Amino acid sequence: MASILPPFTKDTAYQKVKAAQKLWNTQDPAKVSLAYTEDTIWRNRDTFLNGRKEVQEFLESKWKKETKYKLRKELFAFTDNKIAVQFWYEFYDEGDRSWYRCYGLEDWTFAEDGRMAKRQMSGNNVKLGEHERWFVDGANDEDVDKVEISAAHW
Repeated sequence: MASILPPFTKDTAYQKVKAAQKLWNTQDPAKVSLAYTEDTIWRNRDTFLNGRKEVQEFLESKWKKETKYKLRKELFAFTDNKIAVQFWYEFYDEGDRSWYRCYGLEDWTFAEDGRMAKRQMSGNNVKLGEHERWFVDGANDEDVDKVEISAAHW
């Protein structure tokens, strides 16, 4: 993901978003954290983090609770070194044994080396019944991108 560098074009911004989607779908906190600068600044809902180490620890905790995680990100807007995305992901909450879908927006700012220096995320969870899931078990990134997301699903 760091190899796609600013300033972004429409094509490279799209590539950056899909690279992030693919990376996050690995659910590998150590690998994902490398996409961020050492001193990255994060806001994830009501959690504020500073630095790659805190990001990795946050993701380790997140994916212990949010299992069977599957994410889709879509390009919303971009400038030279910033990208905005809309996203939705589904996960199984091991604590209450329920499925959820999170809808949200992210604001990304990149360093010259292509790593993310700032990430701000706002999202809301919606509890799902098994029949309401979009991302079936075993879905890969190509499957995730084929799910038609429209107002009819909401």
